[in-house]
Formats: sequence, C-alpha cells, structure tokens
Amino acid sequence: MNLLSLSISHHTASVDVREKMWLSVDETKQALQQLKKRYFNECVLVSTCNRTELYGMTSTVQYQDGELKKFLIDFKKAGDNVRPEHFVGSFAGGAVNHLFKVAAGIDSMVIGDIQILNQVKKAFNVASEVDALGPILNRLKQSTLHVGKRTRAETTICEGAVSVSYAAVELASKIFEDLSKKSALLIGAGKTGELTVKHLMGKGIGEVRVANRTRAKAESLVSSFGVGSVVDYEDMVDGLRAVDIVITSVNSPSYIVQPEDVHKVMKQRSNNPLFIIDIGVPRNVNPASKKIDNVFLYDIDSLGTIVDKNLGKRKAEIPKVTTIIREEMVDFFRWYNSLQVGPTIHEFRDALEAIRQEEVQKNINRFRPEDRELVELVTKRIVNKILHQPTTTLKRAAENGIKGKETIFRIEALRELFGIKGDRKDRNEE
Repeated sequence: MNLLSLSISHHTASVDVREKMWLSVDETKQALQQLKKRYFNECVLVSTCNRTELYGMTSTVQYQDGELKKFLIDFKKAGDNVRPEHFVGSFAGGAVNHLFKVAAGIDSMVIGDIQILNQVKKAFNVASEVDALGPILNRLKQSTLHVGKRTRAETTICEGAVSVSYAAVELASKIFEDLSKKSALLIGAGKTGELTVKHLMGKGIGEVRVANRTRAKAESLVSSFGVGSVVDYEDMVDGLRAVDIVITSVNSPSYIVQPEDVHKVMKQRSNNPLFIIDIGVPRNVNPASKKIDNVFLYDIDSLGTIVDKNLGKRKAEIPKVTTIIREEMVDFFRWYNSLQVGPTIHEFRDALEAIRQEEVQKNINRFRPEDRELVELVTKRIVNKILHQPTTTLKRAAENGIKGKETIFRIEALRELFGIKGDRKDRNEE
C-alpha cells in the first residue's frame, strides 16, 4: 500500500516550533492542491494546535520523505524554526495505525481528547473540497471516523475531567442539579479562574460576577463573556452572600477569605450550599472554612487529585482502544487488499480461458462432432482446477487484512509468472 504519513506534533516539537507549521483552512487548500499536483494521487492535511500531519497515496512505493518535509517547511516559510528531524514518518500499515490513534484520542497531549475526531473529520472534508480525496482516502476517512465513534461508544476513555478547571465544573454539576439557576463569582481574573468560568458558562451557569483589584480588567473580562456584572474588590466577601459558586484566583501572601467570613455569609444565605474553588497559589481561602456546614471547598491540590484519578482511568482504557484500532485496521486492509485481488483473479481467469479457447479451436476438428461438447466441458474443468488453488490462496491472503505486503507480493508473482499485463495505478483506483 503506497500510503505515507508525515507528522510534527507535541511528541517531536515544542509549541513555538509547532505553531510555525499550523495551517489555516485556506493554506491547507493551497498546500493540498500543490501536493496532489506534484506528489500524490490523493492527500489530506490535519492541522491543530498540537500537530500538523500529512497523509498521501503515492503512485509508487518509492518515495523521498525529505522532499516532502522540505515542501511543508518551505510552504510555511518556517525554515528558521522547523527542521526535518521535527517530523516523523510512517508507511502503509504504520500510517493507518497512526491516524486511527489520533482519531481515537490516544495520541493526544491529553489522553481521550474529545475535539480531535471533529478536527480530523474537518481535515478530510477540506481535502474533499479541493478534490484531493480519491477512493482510498475516502474509505480511510470512513474507517477513521468509525474508530473514533467506536472508541467513544465502547470505552470510557473520554470520560472524567482531566483539567483542574473542568474538574471544578464537574464537581459543581454534582453539587447543584441545575446550574442555569445558579450564579458564580470570580475573584481575581487569573487564567485558570477565567477558564473555569468559561466552562461553567458552557454548562449554562445562570449568572457570572467578577471582582478584581483592577476594576478595568474585571470589566474587560465581563465584556468578553458577554454576560455578567462587576463586583468591587473591597466588597468581594459580601459578594459571597449572593452567589452559589466562588472561584478565587488571587496572588496574595495571606488568606483573603477567612472562616468567620464564610460563617457569617452562610447565616445570611440560610445555609444554602456554597461551592468554593480555590485556585490561588498560595491558597486564597483558609482551609478551615470547609468545616462549616454546606460549604464545599476545593483547592488546586484536591482538584489535581481528581484529575490524576481520571487520567489513570483513561489510561486503563487504552488496551480497549487498541483492540478497536486493530479490528478496524483488519477491516480496512481486507477492503484494500480486495482491490488488488479481485482484478488479478479476473485477469488470471481470462488469460487461462483465452489459452483454452485458442487450443480447443486449433484442435477441435480432430474430434468427432459428438465429442466436441465433451472437449469443451473437460478443458473448462481443467482450467477451473488450475485456477482453484491460486485464487483461493489470494482470497485468503486478502482476508488476513493486515498482511498487505504478503498479498501484494503474491499478486505480483502471479502476474509475472503468467504474463498478466495491466496498469497497477489504475487497479489501485478502482
């Protein structure tokens, strides 16, 4: 199989190198058109923040990946930052296996990444728009998407929060049944705190308020959310009374929220549950506050423990995903090998039948008229018996799926031994 892949990713390059190879949709289309014209029958480019990968079907098993690496680097004018050794390549089964791992989320920086499957799907769709896909990569697209869908349906590798911010939101969802009726206060506009609020908004949080030492930054953040209001930093403790979720992310040498503050607030709110996410380092909320009834306090360490536990669960699912990938590879290569086997068997049968007919026609007059029908029958049976073993062997090889090289070797040997001519490229594209 003449499929190759080239990849630059978080495995091989730092973010400052990877970002130089990121391709916009328009750049992707331009690159694909040039790649197809110069190197490939079919090709696709996947480009995300963590990887840029090329997959292509060449017209020959001989290829020079150095030239392709140079093309990609030159296309992005990234020669000052990106070197050929930042890329890794795979061929045939290795390329398919790598793509399936990417789609399943087990090659991602965060195991079980739920976004990558849609990104891969989008990449194939973009390639289709510029007519860079053919029958092989179209089939590979369907197999790849099936891997991703099976992974999500048959395993739990995408379940459980694996970031501190999302772990906090998952906990909030368990404490409060309907977040749309709840409100949140962000104290300090730190990056993780801001991300936590965005996750809450994604879950439909009812209201967001922001308190920050610099009021202008709080106002800017509220404006970026599109909803919410600003609370004066001096009034932040009083602000605990009117919200259900508090996220603190302040750079302070001492606690900004003390147990007595929380105790007073809880009386004012009739002991309704208060969920506090302390992401400050050092901590912003005195840990003694968690002893107060209906107060749920989590700091960055406790959230990190949840994240580590969920990551462990995801890693435990990798063997199941690997099994799915193996099964889908067998199905894909069984289909691919059938493209090679079918035409060869047909042409082999035609070649032997032509020989049979030629010899019968040469000698048919030597037989009595009443025996000529028997000659046809006997010679056809002889041809069928000759055909039986090689065609059966080829079909079995194709059914092995992943043993593509062995199947192709047998096909080529058969064609050479019996002088069967034909354009290999055309057969691959049938």
